[in-house]
Amino acid sequence: MNEKEILYRKPPKRNRSGRLVVHNSRDRSEKIFGIVYCRVSSETQKRDGHGLESQEHRCRDFAKAKGYEVEAVFQDSFTGGGDFTKRPAMAKMLSYIDSKSHRNYVVIFDDISRLARDVGEHIKLRATFRRRSIDLLCLNYSFDDSPEGEFAEVVMAGNAELFRKQNRRQVIQKQKARLEAGYWPFGPRTGYKHIRSRQHGVLAVPTEQVKRTLQPALEMFATGLLQRKIDVCRFLAEKEFWKKQKPEKYIDKITNIMLDPFYCGDISYERWEVSRRKGHHEGIISAETYEIIQRRLKRGEVARLRIDTSPDFPLRRLILCEGCKKPMTAAWSQGNTKRYGYYFCQNKECPICRKCTFRREKVESDFILLLKRNRLKKGVEKLVSLAFETAWKEEMEYSVGRERLIAEQAKKAKERVRQLIDLVVDTKREELKAAYSEQLEEAYKEQKSLDALKPMTSTELAVPYQTALNKSMLMLKKPDKAWKKMNVFEKQQLFFFIFEEKLLYSKNGGYQTAENACATRLFEEFAEQNTRGCGGAGN
Repeated sequence: MNEKEILYRKPPKRNRSGRLVVHNSRDRSEKIFGIVYCRVSSETQKRDGHGLESQEHRCRDFAKAKGYEVEAVFQDSFTGGGDFTKRPAMAKMLSYIDSKSHRNYVVIFDDISRLARDVGEHIKLRATFRRRSIDLLCLNYSFDDSPEGEFAEVVMAGNAELFRKQNRRQVIQKQKARLEAGYWPFGPRTGYKHIRSRQHGVLAVPTEQVKRTLQPALEMFATGLLQRKIDVCRFLAEKEFWKKQKPEKYIDKITNIMLDPFYCGDISYERWEVSRRKGHHEGIISAETYEIIQRRLKRGEVARLRIDTSPDFPLRRLILCEGCKKPMTAAWSQGNTKRYGYYFCQNKECPICRKCTFRREKVESDFILLLKRNRLKKGVEKLVSLAFETAWKEEMEYSVGRERLIAEQAKKAKERVRQLIDLVVDTKREELKAAYSEQLEEAYKEQKSLDALKPMTSTELAVPYQTALNKSMLMLKKPDKAWKKMNVFEKQQLFFFIFEEKLLYSKNGGYQTAENACATRLFEEFAEQNTRGCGGAGN
């Protein structure tokens, strides 16, 4: 039930003349029934404490003393203020009252803070009960509809709100202090449980299941044995780490786990400006493995090329219509003697280009001229080489770390195979021998897969480095010539390497590039600023 249904469930009554019939109170000649409302601030209090039971007991004694028969009890475990319609038991109670509008009820509760810890919501809730002609009875407070009574009631509600906000501030301060000290103060993370330690207090520790499933899954993703995130999810589903849904449903969860430094033993919480630091809990992967995973995830943030990309029309969907700013498509048109290629806008509601077509030769020749205008200026090659060398060194560090991790995993797999062979030989029970043999087969496959990932030598790595550098320099110095030598997929990659976004194409003005920053300009502007900075320093 939403807020409108709760607030306006009962329409106002009208007499035969159409005038509203207002009832300020129910007919007290009928029997009055009591409804008890209890509330605690959290599920922990509900589970571990006796707050709800003690509240109900006190309210029942109060109803008995007043001569009211308790017909129903509603219990909430809801923390903080906010919309009262989001409290499950409160919403059910109002629905219950509406379903039995012929009865007279009073709602009994323990303390005014149980009703609402927010002044605005308290006033709304009081109005909601007043519209239903329901009297509220509080064990610790007497409601009074006089101006003085209403003022005192608002003060009491404000006091409850102040206490809630102060308590929230204290909780946040304590939790932030725990974070800064290297502890996780919230609920257990996926794969972890909380234990009480004499030295650390509440401490997060990984479960045995997460060591058998999530840990090897993350390590295999880092080494490349599991190429994609969906492969990791399927591996975890097979190992029954996740059971309820299909593997595809866990893509977001595994992404959050991979991005979270908690799993390599660190603590961070950007929301409260707690920077990354070493935690006291045990990580399931090393810091090096975590960094390799971040590099792999970063590599994956590349736009996918459309499957309808055609070598006949390399600029299809890369240029935008001037009128509607939507990507243009392209197609062949059959003439009397030969075919003609055209780029055109498919949007039927486009105010400019709905009926316009652009000749393929014109669009693509204009693009070549645009590439020529965006050639790298002379004297900037050194900066490009330096930037490329820096990026390549980072890549080499990544490769070295990955190879080290593969070697460690291969060593573990080899040791695991040896242990399983010993177990198969030593055991006499056939069922155990079959189980060990099955595990041995899986471990042997893993060892073979790791052995196949041979590290490249420095000489082998130097060849693609020089090739990539030469290709990148050609793309920046002479992008028009590079474009002519590339296949359609490389052309699309070159397009987004040179331009920040897709280009507008105008019927009269051609390509509109005023707002498109180019890679060449970035290098040139950086070189110019660097030259100025050096010149200024020498003066």
